Order: sequence, then C-alpha cells, then structure tokens
Amino acid sequence: MIFDLSKTNSIANIFIAELRDIHVQKDAMRFRKNMERLGECFAYELSKTLKYKDTETQTQLGIAQTKELLSQPVIGTILRAGLPLHAGMLNVFDRAESAFVTAFRKAHSSGSFVIEMEYISSPDLSGKTLIMTDPMLATGLSMVLCCKELMGRYKIRELHVVCAIASTVGIRYVQANLPHAKLWVGAIDEEMTSKSYIVPGLGDAGDLSYGVKL
Repeated sequence: MIFDLSKTNSIANIFIAELRDIHVQKDAMRFRKNMERLGECFAYELSKTLKYKDTETQTQLGIAQTKELLSQPVIGTILRAGLPLHAGMLNVFDRAESAFVTAFRKAHSSGSFVIEMEYISSPDLSGKTLIMTDPMLATGLSMVLCCKELMGRYKIRELHVVCAIASTVGIRYVQANLPHAKLWVGAIDEEMTSKSYIVPGLGDAGDLSYGVKL
C-alpha cells in the first residue's frame, strides 16, 4: 500500500511546496516547522487506518460514548534529519513511545557508498505498530537497514514507513525488501543524481534543519 499526500487536496501540499522552495529554505526554523506540520498531516491520515475500541467518557453532564486507540504505536526516526518529522507525528500520537536509529552514508573514494548504523534506542516493539519516519527516501537502503534491524530484534505487528519525499527507486526497494510495510509519502520524484540525491527533491533535510555538517 502507498498513500501519496500529493494526490489529495490537502494543506500538506503547501507545506511540501515550501519545504522545496530554495527561498523559504533559508529560514531553518520555518523549514523545521513545515516538516513538523507535515508530520502532523501524516499522523492524522495514518490514524484512520489504526484500530480503536469503544469507551465511555465522563463529562460534566453525563456519559459520552467515545473511542480510543486499541494500542499506542511507536514512532521511530532516523537521526538527525528525521527529528522534525518525528516531532510532528508525536504532536498527534502524544502518548506514543519513540525509537531512534542513526544511519549514515559512508562514502568510498570511488564515489560509491554503504549505509552504516551506530546507535539504536528503542522500547520493546513486540506486538506493536512501528511508524518509521525519515524526510527523504532516496535509494531506500537506510530505511530498509534500520527497519530490518528492529524487526530482527522484535516481532513487530505492523510497519508503516513515512517520508516527505520519495524516489521511485526507493519505493521499489522498500516494497521488495519490506513487502508488508505500508508507505506514506508527501510526493514521489522520478529522478536521482549519480550520488543518489532525489531530483527535484529538496536538498539535504538535515542540513536545512540544523546547519551544514562537516
């Protein structure tokens, strides 16, 4: 399953347009805020697919028939670029626990690269719904590596992958290697550069959020 926000008449498309805009990108705080607001949009749409149970709520005048989540999801992200998107998801799923993974590209002199992980901090994911967030899904290598590492440690009940911008190559890679994952994307771009950056994309989401890394 792929849910593409760009195919809907949603305010999320305004946030995506500003995230891409080279002039708006000069304001790092606005870039982070737009990514956070996009995370809130994803969380709302994703929440419609989760399971709920009937409950009762005491009001000042009586008892209201209400609903609550059958179980809270866990919101995961890949550091550091994923933090604003993760924050937006947590604004909606405000009782959810969080998982954090570091994954980065280690470049070779030939121009090729491999993905390396250094750190994982996660609650027990056994029997839970995991929502993994990362702004960019380029090759898909980082996302698949991180999800498989967590799936190797825990028997996850359901997996959702949330990305602001995805390439067609990245989507195919995730579908091939995480066939049961549900994908949520803000927009899909067809091209990538020789260095595996999405075109037109938006640039380096981590640098735009927090400054250029050395």
